[in-house]
Amino acid sequence: MNEKKLYSPKVIKEIIDEYGFAFSKSLGQNFLIDKNIIDKICDGAEIKESDQIIEIGPGIGTLTQELCKRARKVVAIEIDKNLYPILKDNLSSYDNFYLVEGDVLKIDLNALISDYFDDDGEIKVVANLPYYITTPIIMKLLEEKIRINKIVVMVQKEVALRMTAKPGSKDYGALSIAVRYYSNPRIIVNVPKNVFMPRPNVDSAVIMLDIYEKPIVEVKDEKLLFKIIKAAFSKRRKTLVNALSLGALGIAKEDIISILNECNIDVKTRAENLSLDEFAKITNTILSK
Repeated sequence: MNEKKLYSPKVIKEIIDEYGFAFSKSLGQNFLIDKNIIDKICDGAEIKESDQIIEIGPGIGTLTQELCKRARKVVAIEIDKNLYPILKDNLSSYDNFYLVEGDVLKIDLNALISDYFDDDGEIKVVANLPYYITTPIIMKLLEEKIRINKIVVMVQKEVALRMTAKPGSKDYGALSIAVRYYSNPRIIVNVPKNVFMPRPNVDSAVIMLDIYEKPIVEVKDEKLLFKIIKAAFSKRRKTLVNALSLGALGIAKEDIISILNECNIDVKTRAENLSLDEFAKITNTILSK
């Protein structure tokens, strides 16, 4: 099969000219032009022939092409109508490719999985994500508890560092804890800005999230856990006592002090020093009152 090398800058320019396509800054479109990085993404996702893949923001199909070669089925979600004819033409030779037209943040992903995927085989999300909505997409994938085993995505390097950060580090925050609650994250490879067209202003990284069958800590109320985490980090320069007793939780300062003492947590510490386990302990202690 004599197929187009969709990662080739020359081929991308030819496609742009043929279809009159224009890159959209508002949609954060940056196409990969490095086959080595494409392979590292797919290798990092450990794609097997039985795997079923969700891709978000396929662009002209650069990564999609390789996914179709390796996986049983690839369902790509694309919001840009101008890319639909390009994707359909570029991937017409693959009978395991399906295009879903729409906004991933508005799509019912559980329904999509039910409609397109079989019950056997792993389901993985593999994508070069648009940077402007990376965090909302990641949190939707995690919070909606859809039937996926792994997420392997290209993101802004700064976001990857935040997702993998440990307590006490400058990058550690609410996103770090949320990601770790649902998955085991690790950076697969750092990616320089010069492997994209057009070239972005920042470096990138490919991150893998191994999804837990159930969250790593037990809490009686997930919503309260994340409410506490959000309150703690919204005032991260303040001590935990002050951050949690400023009204968001409706708990008096003396009661927060009592709760932290019961959890063996220093009342003078700040949110950035607390582990997920400790936030879970605070949550469960509040609920036991």
